[in-house]
Amino acid sequence: MSGLTKDQLEKFEKDGILIIEDFLCLEEVTSIRNEIHKIVENMDPVKDRGVFSTTTCQQASDTYFLESGDKIRYFFEADAFNEDGELQLDKHSSLNKIGHALHTLNPIFRKISFSQKVQLISRCLGLRDPAIVQGMYIFKNPGIGGEVTPHQDGTFLYNEPLRLFGFWFPIDDATEENGCLWYVPGSHVQPVTRRFLRTGQVGTDQLLEYRGEDKQFPDDAWVCAPVKKGSLVLIHGQVYHKSERNTSSKPRHAYTFHIIETEGSHYASKNWLQPSTQSPLPKLYFHTRNQK
Repeated sequence: MSGLTKDQLEKFEKDGILIIEDFLCLEEVTSIRNEIHKIVENMDPVKDRGVFSTTTCQQASDTYFLESGDKIRYFFEADAFNEDGELQLDKHSSLNKIGHALHTLNPIFRKISFSQKVQLISRCLGLRDPAIVQGMYIFKNPGIGGEVTPHQDGTFLYNEPLRLFGFWFPIDDATEENGCLWYVPGSHVQPVTRRFLRTGQVGTDQLLEYRGEDKQFPDDAWVCAPVKKGSLVLIHGQVYHKSERNTSSKPRHAYTFHIIETEGSHYASKNWLQPSTQSPLPKLYFHTRNQK
């Protein structure tokens, strides 16, 4: 692995999305799938649970979500529970995602996230002192996997000047039927006009709120991006992207994390996700040099 070629960089700079096939080997993909199965097996869906939805945004009033930046926490689909609050399917089939410190607290995910391959990509992007701000596993399970509405990642993880990149790894083949990514090529030239922010209203039902509005695009501006498992989808922090519900009989699991530049760029203090004094943002290059 030698980072990005000149042609790849030019395509990424033009489109805001770049697909690199076979970035993860089959052994790495299998290790991720096996580890997430073990994690879910060991979790208690009664004690460890929140709900995540980009349509109803129930997490905006949830301290379980707000305080997940340095923890591994579990978020179910909005349709996972019946009127009595009981799971309608088994826990493996009901989860939306696990986050948001999966990249640091779990050794399998830490190894993938801080790998030399990831460092090389980051250096090719010109990142001088990058840090990984969040890591999460997204399930998009058959039949229940909800849509992710059109957005820019900078809405949630804003830094100024904005230097933010998503690394998205499908653990299943991502197809149009099971909810692959869609994006608007070239939309990363658009500024971030919507923010998801802490309100500071501790003890209320409104811990987080959206401010501003996203740019709207016609249906024919969106491009479908099916990818094979083990690929890397590199996502610019300003490119508009989304995914539809999984209405198929096949899962569309994915692991993703986001990298920001810390040299000369300020991470916004009102972003929903904040590092704690006990767990500062882990530096990508520094961490690897000091791994045992």
